[in-house]
Amino acid sequence: MMETLLRRCQIRSQIVRECIAEFLGLYIAVLIGSGAAAQVVTSRGTHGDYLTIQLGSALGAVFGIFVARGVSGAHLNPVYSLSLCVLGRHPWKKLPLYSLSHLVGAFLGAATVYLQYYGKISTVFILILILSFNEYAIQTFSGGELLVAGPNATAGIFCSYPADHLSFWGGLVDQVVATALFLLCCVALEDQRNGPLPDGLHPVLVGALILTMGVSMGSNCGFPLNPARDLGPRLFTFVAGWGEEVFKAGGGWWWVPIVAPFVGGLLGTLTYELLIEAHHQTTPQSPQQEQEAVELEEVVFLKPETFYWVITVISLMPVLEAGEEASLAIL
Repeated sequence: MMETLLRRCQIRSQIVRECIAEFLGLYIAVLIGSGAAAQVVTSRGTHGDYLTIQLGSALGAVFGIFVARGVSGAHLNPVYSLSLCVLGRHPWKKLPLYSLSHLVGAFLGAATVYLQYYGKISTVFILILILSFNEYAIQTFSGGELLVAGPNATAGIFCSYPADHLSFWGGLVDQVVATALFLLCCVALEDQRNGPLPDGLHPVLVGALILTMGVSMGSNCGFPLNPARDLGPRLFTFVAGWGEEVFKAGGGWWWVPIVAPFVGGLLGTLTYELLIEAHHQTTPQSPQQEQEAVELEEVVFLKPETFYWVITVISLMPVLEAGEEASLAIL
């Protein structure tokens, strides 16, 4: 009976299946990543610390990739999709559909975390979510006010904001460099000619990469790396009660984690292609060089029959030498 039900629910359109996989993959990544941040922030560090937030982000990405990779390849990031399109490995017509799926997945992932940690849902969601009047962690932590900045700020649970020490240009450079490194390493993991990975190891290494970047490049602005991962939750916080401040904070910071990752992602992708992958190709040889290579191969790798005659000649050499000495003695 279950098999019959599943067959009836099967979606025939391949692109729809791929978009659903991308949506669900990033939804899981945001749910785990932002959930880890919410737990640390609302507990004031008694239930975790900075490292547990990075572990949550990394493991969320790992499981999101495992969920989606068999259907869509688990891009989970518009920057990665764009890089594959530039390389000719992904059709351009799918790029906007994948990106929209990422945005919706990130938006609803943030909404789910909000439901878990805050009971007073904005009236915008009354028609689509169950309204609860209990006071939960975010309400208690912030004293009843949804703040973007200050010691009781909670908007940073969902999306990135620059640290006080970070300038506008500093943040722009931070995002370009971080995303360039991220995409360079992601493309390297996909490069089969640079050492194929065992099946199932790729998502784990992507998670390890995210964790590595979190513990090395996260203090400036939280290393967003993913425009949909940042914009989706930011839109959610805008309509859920944090208001226009989510776009005004940091001197209008909101567009930096959207634009800069695309610049950095393309830079990292092209850097790997030009410095590493392009050199996997065989250098063209002249006819004379090809003939010399064939002759060298024949010398180094002897055929079985050739090897047999060589051994025979070597074994007969003492006999031939003895016969030659006897002939000289007679003369």
